[in-house]
This record gives sequence, C-alpha cells and structure tokens, in this order.
Amino acid sequence: MIGTLQSMTGYGNADGMVASHRLSVEVRSVNHRFFTPSIKLPPALTRMETDVRELLRRHVTRGHVTLSLRIEREMTEGPRIDVKRLLAYSQQLRAIPESAGLAVQIDLASLLRLPEVVTSAFQDDSALADVDPVAVLALVTDAVHALVRMREAEGTRLAQYLLDRLVIIEGALDRLAARAPGRLVEQRDRLTAAVQELAAGVAVDAQRLAQEIAILADRYDVAEELSRFASHNEACRVAIASPGTEAVGKRLGFILQEMVREANTTGSKANDAAMQRDVVLIKEELERMREQVENLE
Repeated sequence: MIGTLQSMTGYGNADGMVASHRLSVEVRSVNHRFFTPSIKLPPALTRMETDVRELLRRHVTRGHVTLSLRIEREMTEGPRIDVKRLLAYSQQLRAIPESAGLAVQIDLASLLRLPEVVTSAFQDDSALADVDPVAVLALVTDAVHALVRMREAEGTRLAQYLLDRLVIIEGALDRLAARAPGRLVEQRDRLTAAVQELAAGVAVDAQRLAQEIAILADRYDVAEELSRFASHNEACRVAIASPGTEAVGKRLGFILQEMVREANTTGSKANDAAMQRDVVLIKEELERMREQVENLE
C-alpha cells in the first residue's frame, strides 16, 4: 500500500477448497471517515473474527469494509423423508372428527408437502471446527488483495483526475498573477483621478494621497495569497505522488480547505471582472476536487 493512492470503494472475492470444504469469501468497501469493518463468518469460524479483522486493518486504513465468508454446501446424501413425522401428520389428520364439518382427504402427495417431512442432507457446518485457520486466512488474504487491487486502480484514476484539475487551477493562478500588477496601476490612476476631480482645482496633499494609494495597494494586493496558493498546489502534488502510509484523503482534504480559503481571500481583494472570473473557475475546480478526495483512503 506504501506509495499507492487508493480509493475507498472496491470489491474482491476468492473461493477455494479448505480441507473438504469449499469456501467463498467476498469483501466490499465504501466511503467512511474511519476504518469500520463488518465481518460475517459461519458459526463454526467465529473464533477467527479477531484474526480476520486484523488482516483487514493491515491492508485498509479507511472505509466501511464488509467481509462475508460462506460455505458452498454440498449434499452428503439424497433427500430424506421423515417417516415418523409423516405418520404423525397422518394420524392427526385422521383424528379430526366428522362433526367438525371438514372433508379430510389424506393422500401421500399432500403429506409430503407438509413442513419438514422431506429434508435435504447438507454438509454439517460443525465440521469446520477442526479446519486449519491458516488455510482459511490465506483464502481471506486472496480476497483482500483483490479488493486492494481494485481500490488502487480506482485510486490511480482519481489521482489523474485531481492532477488535471490542478493544471486548470494553476493556469487560472498564472492569469491572476499576470493581471494583478496592471490592476493595481489602474486602481491607483483611478483613485488619483477621482481625488483631483473632487478637489476641483484645490491643491491636494501629495503625501496624504500617496498614503491612500499605499493603503489601496495593500488592500488589493493578492501576491501573498497567490504565493501561498502555489505552496498548497505543490503540497497537493506531493501528497498525490507519494501518499505514504497515512490516510492521504484526509491530508488532501486539509490542503483543499487552505486552498479554498486563499481563493476566497483572493476573490474578496480582486475587485476586477477578469480576476473574478478566474477566481470563480478556481472555486469550481476545487469543489470538483473535494468531491473526489472524499473517495480517497
């Protein structure tokens, strides 16, 4: 699992002979904030639940995981007729008095359809009590490995999707960085012209005007936000490329929260139609990323 991105959604199965029993194992996983296993074993194998749980924990960090182990039952002999039960049904039916007003007609076909008269002799589950637990765990391991392979395949697809979104975001950030200096000059010129118009020929304190322009420039300057955004983008790429042993989904979730915060601040400072369009684009892509990150382990 080290170095491989995994989705929390997947399926795996395995079946095989363990001693004289054919066992079938199915494992499914869906999104969940934590590791929450649900294990269903035959009564004779419930003693192995702890071992199965630990096996799952070694391969799955997050997600709701359901594992079921079934016995593919085989007939040990043909159908059996419970003659004693059949005769008992017959005697009770014959004992119904005519005064009850019921027309009782007894035939063999009807008796055979009564409950538990005809039974099937299946392999007894209790025979599993002596089965080798190592062999059972090996079968479970095969199913879990199949689950992990599917989760990794889906994780690879999600990783590419996230990287594609980052490329779009970085393009928008480049446009914002290119537009920001010119926008500050425009705002400065607009403020200067507005002050001169309001002054109507009266001399304006140049130092005070310079201070107001400096305050305006600080209020609208997005260089710091764009710099932090670039750092978050790099952290996001590193997390996708080298997830390590931690739950990368949580880490990416935290990074995206910071990216959204920077996008909101940039939007509030933009005061420019072109920049606002790119900010909206960034927010849309971040939301798409957030939806997919929730699927990552």
